[in-house]
Amino acid sequence: MDGLGRRVLIAGFDGWNDAGEAASSAITHLQEGGSYEPVFSVDPELYFDYQYTRPQMAADSEGRRTLKWPEATLLRPKRSTRGTQLWLLTGVEPARAWQAFASEFIDIALREDITGFIAIGSMMSDVPHTRPISVFAGSDNEALRGSLDLERSTYEGPVGILSVLGNLADASGIPAASLWASVPHYVAGHTPSPKATLALLDKLEDLTGAPVPRGELATESAAWEASIDAAAADDEEMTEYIHQLERTRDTWDSPEASGDAIAQEFERYLRRGGGEGPTKPGRDEPRSGR
Repeated sequence: MDGLGRRVLIAGFDGWNDAGEAASSAITHLQEGGSYEPVFSVDPELYFDYQYTRPQMAADSEGRRTLKWPEATLLRPKRSTRGTQLWLLTGVEPARAWQAFASEFIDIALREDITGFIAIGSMMSDVPHTRPISVFAGSDNEALRGSLDLERSTYEGPVGILSVLGNLADASGIPAASLWASVPHYVAGHTPSPKATLALLDKLEDLTGAPVPRGELATESAAWEASIDAAAADDEEMTEYIHQLERTRDTWDSPEASGDAIAQEFERYLRRGGGEGPTKPGRDEPRSGR
């Protein structure tokens, strides 16, 4: 695609950038739908705090108990094909030395002749589960915004590792963009959100032109929505709250709605600290963010 080229690195991480596990699940679908091999993994001793991201004990295929350490790995397609190919960067958001962490991966990306970078994340937001999941597509790269009709964020404030990677990629000559899915905050911390994962993958395919596997996400999304409907049906307060969110969303989607109105809602989200309610940390700079 114009602007991103034919070798595009897609980055998604567990942690602050991953409300409803939407972004990490999107990376998993990409990996399982293709054939990939690892190019590079960081030394976990340098970047992870094991009291925060603990190693996991698991049994291997032969039943032996082994320790699995937190990791971050860059993967490349095993076979070259015509058209756009997607490289993957996935793992756990590091706890320290972010500049060194980002530099290691961008150096490898340059070595692999990566031509474009897309960070994918998901955030908690005041949106209803009954409407299409909105995905903010933005870039600080003026040429990329013009060629792909992306937005420019005006957000100023705390960010996650996706912003650090995107900023360094762009400074190193790799045009960078970001995709952020809005996950209903009242469910983001309780179940994975396949509907948000599906929305990210749909937008990713639009941006890159690369075929993106969806698997059973459409069916899972319908079941996810139905399960929330059933839970809300027994809670009058929740039902009314969802109706209120629906009315607001329908106003946004009306022809009279402006982009500024949507941007203002995102700024409100950021000012209150990235959403309310219990959740797995999962936001970097959502909606009109950054």
